[in-house]
Amino acid sequence: MELSIDTVGEQSAVAVSDRGIVLTEVSWHSGRRHTPSLTPMIDFVCRQTGNADVVRRELEAVFVNVGPGAYGGIRSGMAAAEGLAVALDLRCVGVGRLELEAYQHLGSGLAAAVHRASRSSWAWQMFWGPPERWRELGPPRSGAEFELLRALGDARRLAGRAGLICGEPDRLSTDAAASVQDAGWALSPPSLNLRRAAVLAELGWRRLQDGGGLPPAALEPLYLREPAIGPQPPHE
Repeated sequence: MELSIDTVGEQSAVAVSDRGIVLTEVSWHSGRRHTPSLTPMIDFVCRQTGNADVVRRELEAVFVNVGPGAYGGIRSGMAAAEGLAVALDLRCVGVGRLELEAYQHLGSGLAAAVHRASRSSWAWQMFWGPPERWRELGPPRSGAEFELLRALGDARRLAGRAGLICGEPDRLSTDAAASVQDAGWALSPPSLNLRRAAVLAELGWRRLQDGGGLPPAALEPLYLREPAIGPQPPHE
């Protein structure tokens, strides 16, 4: 069995799976309170799957969303994954948020996952299907909305046609949304953009079978921009 943990946004999810096939899954609005709500939800999915102690003993791996997203959310999920992996001697697989969001739309050919990183910046990554040849068109990037639009134009030219924008396309400005739709892009509706732990379970299992399992200390968060915390300048 495997445990999947996704806490990078205000909507969180956890699941217990068997060889990547979900047995129990729960999503909830965690807001910014990822840490206090996560442990009870992990306990809940274990109890719903069967005897919680037996489920924990049968876990072989933990899959976790490593971002980008809310700094506290990323750290909360990764800390839980690392703690469980150390305590239960589990293998770990970290999967990026943008890949998870695009993976839900494998049949679209070209999929552009976009995420509103702040009031003035975006994160994005492009992927190309079909499923048997799923691949990245480049690493995750971040920048202003005009840079995102330029990247979408480059991906469209590379692929020979536009595709699907998923993740958070509903947060594009009105002008930007009209521009990309005029260029042939389809915008995935909010109901199809909810990240599910089931997707993390499936993709994490595939990665694990390809030899992608890591010791917990080797997991790395994906921030794309510096966290807005740290030493503050002295007051004058």
